[in-house]
Amino acid sequence: MKEKSKAQKIALSGVLIGISVIFGTFSIPVGAAKISPIQHFVNVVGAVTLGPMYAVANAFITSLIRNIMGTGSLLAFPGSMVGAFLAGILYKKFRKPSIAVVGEIVGTGILGAVLAYPVAALILGKQVAVFVYVIPFISSCSVGAIIAYFFVNIPIIKKILINNEVTSDKKHSVDHI
Repeated sequence: MKEKSKAQKIALSGVLIGISVIFGTFSIPVGAAKISPIQHFVNVVGAVTLGPMYAVANAFITSLIRNIMGTGSLLAFPGSMVGAFLAGILYKKFRKPSIAVVGEIVGTGILGAVLAYPVAALILGKQVAVFVYVIPFISSCSVGAIIAYFFVNIPIIKKILINNEVTSDKKHSVDHI
């Protein structure tokens, strides 16, 4: 298995961030939160294909862009970043997409939801209970993470994005033409 180059990782990050930003505009408002299953799909795909640091960077950049555009919430920062990190760390250790899904659900759905409380209370001025975001965050991230699980298990996706196998057959090479 050949390691992805930095350019490949940055290109894939750009695609994943673009998907999150574009499809993240279709979010469901729940209190101060705007839940977006696509972000959690991207978190798991990024964790599995790129690793924890790129997954966290993707979550941060997506949250930043969506907040600048007015389609996101400040709660996306702790929620998406913790989930992406835990999904990436667990995938790196166990090399199983199902474990990355668990990392995303626990990271975003529980840890990120609890970390969203001080953001909501101190920055947004919302008077909410500490665990108020757990159910909406778990609902959102479960849907997106499960879809990602099936996506990364599609044979061609596994072959190209995860195993980084690209054909070197001369007749399919652009350089040969």
